[in-house]
Amino acid sequence: MQLDGKHLVVGMTGGIAAYKVCELVRRVQDEGATVQVVMTASAQQFVTATTMQALSGHPVETDQWKSSTGNAMPHIELTRNADAVIVAPATADFLAKLAHGLADDLLTALALARDRTRTPLLVAPAMNVEMWDNPATQRNIAQLRADGVVILGPASGAQACGETGLGRMLEPHELLDDIVSFFQPKTLAGKKVLLTAGPTFEPIDPVRGITNLSSGKTGFAIARAARDAGAQVTLIAGPTALATPRGVQRVDVTTAREMMEAVVGNLPVDVFISVAAVADWNVSNPSRSKIKKDDSATPPTLKFAPNPDILATVASLPSAPYCVGFAAESDDVIENARRKLTNKKVPLIVANRAQDVFGSDSSELSLIDGHGVTTLPRSNKLAQARRLMTEIASRLG
Repeated sequence: MQLDGKHLVVGMTGGIAAYKVCELVRRVQDEGATVQVVMTASAQQFVTATTMQALSGHPVETDQWKSSTGNAMPHIELTRNADAVIVAPATADFLAKLAHGLADDLLTALALARDRTRTPLLVAPAMNVEMWDNPATQRNIAQLRADGVVILGPASGAQACGETGLGRMLEPHELLDDIVSFFQPKTLAGKKVLLTAGPTFEPIDPVRGITNLSSGKTGFAIARAARDAGAQVTLIAGPTALATPRGVQRVDVTTAREMMEAVVGNLPVDVFISVAAVADWNVSNPSRSKIKKDDSATPPTLKFAPNPDILATVASLPSAPYCVGFAAESDDVIENARRKLTNKKVPLIVANRAQDVFGSDSSELSLIDGHGVTTLPRSNKLAQARRLMTEIASRLG
């Protein structure tokens, strides 16, 4: 569980997006967190304290003067054992009070009284697009960022008022991703990471092509893990329907040549991770029209040409980034990975069995470098990706 052992204070203010917090509370609990809910009077106009008590499993705090805390000082007591305070939705009114140090209810008071060295504050703005764009709100947001408050969102889209634009609160799953990301060690802070993921597709004719079984799941998990580790991440993705990890810049390509061009176009970087299952060959004589079967049933003749070696090309650059290659092998996994390490002239190869990893949500990885082999036992791909980021960060020094 990604939030195991974390204790979160979830503050709710009065906005229609308050209904989303019901799901958020369940989601963070499913990841191992305990939750203490604090609601303003306005929040209770949208969702009842009874509902939030049932969902969180704890009495909801709503009033500075009617608290269940033993010392009658809930604005201090509630945050002392909290790993974070998360306010969702955070209205324009709440953000203005927070930016100016006002403390006229329990939630604003505990936000002001928390120990800022131990208890971070994350807020998820939710308001009409005009309220969000208002210069006063933007000044308040700038001040809060300067004060170390983490701003989650907002998103753009249709709003309850009927207008469209920035101001929507992030969805519960997006907030969960950002909360989990916040707690990850920032081992790659300040680094630029470029990686490839997914298969490539080499056309035979307008409707057929040569591809492989890569789902892209490993590469997308690594992109998210690198983002969570604090890196600026660019993902060059072959044909896949996977959703782009939040905070990651994505470039879609189809063929190996397009992938090569996209990689070169996004250099220089600090780390290049070649995860994509790139076709070794392309069809040099693709048909401009669909190849049809004739009466003779004679198969068409296809001519092949080698694709560029993306990993070797990047590794050979005069100012090459730290390069990591992947080797999905069907047999002799370690031996073939060692050969690839030598041939590509890279410092690290990550190897796995192709038949165990393609399409799967878990994997076992072997890290091969000049010092030997390090095995990462089978786990889900995101957990493996985070372990890999730790290994890469340690090698960067």
